[in-house]
Amino acid sequence: MQSFRTELENPVVEQEIIELEQKIRAFRGGEIPDEKFRSLRLARGIYGQRQPGVQMIRIKLPFGKVTFKQLLRIADVSDEYASKNLHLTTRQDIQIHYVSLDKTPELWAKLAEDDITLREACGNTVRNVTASAIAGIDKEEPFDVSPYAHRTFEYFLRNPICAEMGRKIKIAFSSSTKDTAFSYIHDFGFIPKVKVKDGVEIRGFKVMLGGGLGAQPLLAYKIFDFLSEEEIIPFMEATLRVFDRYGERNNRNKARFKFLIQKLGLEEVLRLIEQEKKALPYQRIVVDRDSIVEPIAPSKPVNSAIPIEYEAFDVWKRTNVFPQKQQGFYGVYVKVLTGDISTEKARRLIVGVRDHIADDIRITQGQNLLFKYVHEESLPHVFNVLYDLGFAKPGFDSTSDITTCPGTDTCNLGISNSTEMARVLEQYIHEFHRDFIFEQNLKIKISGCMNSCGQHGLAHIGFHGSSVKANGKVVPAAQVMLGGGTVGDGEGRVAERVIKIPTKRVTHLVDLTLGDFKAHREAEESFHHYYERQGKDYFYQLYKPLADLSTLTEDEYIDWGHQDTFETAIGVGECAGVVIDLVATLLFEAEEKIGWANEAFDKGLYADAIYHTYSSFVWTAKALLLDKGINASTQTSVINEFDARYVEEGVFSFPVSFSDRVLQINKYTPSVEFAQAYLTQATAFYLEAADRRESLRIANNN
Repeated sequence: MQSFRTELENPVVEQEIIELEQKIRAFRGGEIPDEKFRSLRLARGIYGQRQPGVQMIRIKLPFGKVTFKQLLRIADVSDEYASKNLHLTTRQDIQIHYVSLDKTPELWAKLAEDDITLREACGNTVRNVTASAIAGIDKEEPFDVSPYAHRTFEYFLRNPICAEMGRKIKIAFSSSTKDTAFSYIHDFGFIPKVKVKDGVEIRGFKVMLGGGLGAQPLLAYKIFDFLSEEEIIPFMEATLRVFDRYGERNNRNKARFKFLIQKLGLEEVLRLIEQEKKALPYQRIVVDRDSIVEPIAPSKPVNSAIPIEYEAFDVWKRTNVFPQKQQGFYGVYVKVLTGDISTEKARRLIVGVRDHIADDIRITQGQNLLFKYVHEESLPHVFNVLYDLGFAKPGFDSTSDITTCPGTDTCNLGISNSTEMARVLEQYIHEFHRDFIFEQNLKIKISGCMNSCGQHGLAHIGFHGSSVKANGKVVPAAQVMLGGGTVGDGEGRVAERVIKIPTKRVTHLVDLTLGDFKAHREAEESFHHYYERQGKDYFYQLYKPLADLSTLTEDEYIDWGHQDTFETAIGVGECAGVVIDLVATLLFEAEEKIGWANEAFDKGLYADAIYHTYSSFVWTAKALLLDKGINASTQTSVINEFDARYVEEGVFSFPVSFSDRVLQINKYTPSVEFAQAYLTQATAFYLEAADRRESLRIANNN
C-alpha cells in the first residue's frame, strides 16, 4: 500500500482521510482485529461486497442534492477506482462498486475536493438525511424543508452522541402531507406545518418517531402534531442520547430504536427523552432558512427543439413532467432503470441538459433523478437528450416504475437477483399493461432479501428474495407482500405476507393482480381499498396455483439473470457494525475517547467533551466486565453490572455508586466546570482499570 498526500481546504476531513489510511495500514499489519476494523470502515462509507476483496463505497448526499460538478466528479472517481457505474439508492445516496480497500483514502480525498463525504454513510450512525426530492418546488409544501434536512445532516455529522450507537438511525423530511419521504417508516419523520399567530407565520413539524422497515417493519408513532422548527434538532439529540444509552448492542436483530420503544414502552421512552434535555448544549437551534440557495434558472432557449417522437414525447410529458410552484418552470423526472447509470451516460447527460436545467439535481427515493427549473421551451430538448440515453421511459412513480435493491449483484445478504426481476417486470408492464404507466397509487417494490432495502414492506405489491425446496433442489422464490404504502400525513400501511412463489412466476402474479384489479375494482377505487374489500385470503387463493411446486420446469430452478442452478450463498451482512468484545480493544478505545474529550475541551466544545468522557466511562467498565465473562447488552446494563460486580464487591469505590458518577451527564448543563471535573474522574477511572488489568496479566503470566 503506497502512501499518498492530500491538501484539502477542510483540515478536519483531511485528518480523517489520513487516519483512514493509517487504520488500513494497521489492519493490514495485524494491529487491528477484523471486527474492529469493520466498524471503522463502515463509519467511513466502506461496505464489504458479496465478491471477496472489493468494497462498495456509499457516497452521502444530504437530501439527494447533487450538482453538475459533483456528479461529474463521482463519475471520474468511479472510472478510476470502481466499475464505471453509479447506483442511485432509495436513501438518495450514490454507490459505486468493486473498489480496492487500499484505494479508499485516495478516492475519498478526490471526492472531498468537491465537498462530497463518505463519513457515516454506513455503520451504527445517523445515516443520510433524506427529504422529498421536490422540496423547494412543490406546489403543496407549506415551506421548503431542504434547509432543515441540511442543518440536521450538518449537526449530527461527526457528533459523538451518534458515532457508535447500537444500530443505525434514519431521518426523513417530507415536503407536504403527501409524505413522499415516507415519514412513517423512519426513526424520525418530519412533515412541515404552519401556524399563524398575531398575523405572524410560525413554522413547525408534525413529528413521527420509531418507525422502520427491515425484516420486522413497524409504523412510527405520532409524537407531536406541531413542534416548532427550532426544537426539532434538540429533540432528536435528546432521543439519540436515550437510544445510545438504552439501546440493544448484542442482538443486532433487536437493536433498532423501534425495538427500544417496544421494550420500554413509548411513555417511558418519552420520559427518558425529557430527562436528557438538561444535558443538551442547545435547547433551541435556529435553522438558517436561506442556507439552501435557490438555484439560478437557465435562460430560455433561443430556438425550441423538435421532439424525436411526438407520441412518446406527449406520454412522457404527461407522466414525467410537472409544473413547479415557481411560475413558468417545470420539474422533470428522469426514469433510471434499477437506479444504474454508467459513467459514460452520466457525462453525456450533464453535457446535454446543463444549459436547460438548474444546477441542482435531486436523487429520488425511487432511484430516479429530478431536474428543476426547466422552461417549457426546453422540454423537447431535454426529452431528446433523455431519449437518446434511454432515460425517457414514461411512467415515473407509477406501477411500471419499480424500486429495487442490488440483491445478489453485490450484496452479502442478497438471496435472489432483484435487479433483473425488476427489469423483466417493468418491460412486462409496458408491453401488456401499458395503462398502468399512468397509475401512481399502485407501487411495486423488490428486495433481494427480507431486510427491505428495496422498500418492499411499504409496497402495494412487494417481493423479497427467498427460496423453497422441491425435488431435492433449492428453487429461487419470492415472498409476495400486498397492501402496503403511503396513506398521507404520517400515516402508512405495512404490506402483509400472502404467499411464496418461484421467482420465475412473478410476471404471472403481476398479470393476475393487475388484471383482477382492473376487472373488479369499483369506480375510482384505490388498490388499498380494493385489497381490504377482497381480503388477504382472496389473493392467497388467486395465487395458490402459482405456488404449486409439482409443475416446476427446469428453467424455474434458475434465478433471473443467471444460467446456473440456484443456490443460496448468503454472507455476513454489514448493515451495522458488529459487537466488539475484545478487552484490550475496548480499553484502547476508552483511552482514545479520553483523548477526544481533551481535544474537544481545548476547543471549547464542552458538550462534546462531556459525551466523549461518558463513553470512556462505559467502554472502560465494559472491558472490565468482559474480563469476567459478562457481556452486557446495553450501556445501562454495563453501568448497573459494574456496580454489582465491582463496586459492591469492593474492587472499585465511588462516593455513592458507579451509576451516580457516570450518569452525572444528564444531571448538569454543559459547562467548563462540569466538563473538566467529569473528564478528570473518567481519566482516573480508566488509569485505575488499566493498571488493574495489567497487574492481573502479569500475575497470570507468572
